[in-house]
Amino acid sequence: MSTMNISLPDGLKAFVDELVQTEGYGTSSEYMRELIRRDQERRQFKEHLLVGMRAGVEGPMDAAFFAALRKRANPARKAT
Repeated sequence: MSTMNISLPDGLKAFVDELVQTEGYGTSSEYMRELIRRDQERRQFKEHLLVGMRAGVEGPMDAAFFAALRKRANPARKAT
């Protein structure tokens, strides 16, 4: 595992230290890794949305379209 040192203003350092104590993070490094993972997931989600928007839709976006979409997203779910 690589090491990265960061400098924080006192207020941000205090904020991180408080969250480590109150939110159950073992260390400030654990908290920072969690933030970076969340940012990665957010960026991947954004990219998936952009790909979907660029793909376009064939046919009308009516109730049947959304029912089929829900079924594809969760095949175990019963159609409503």
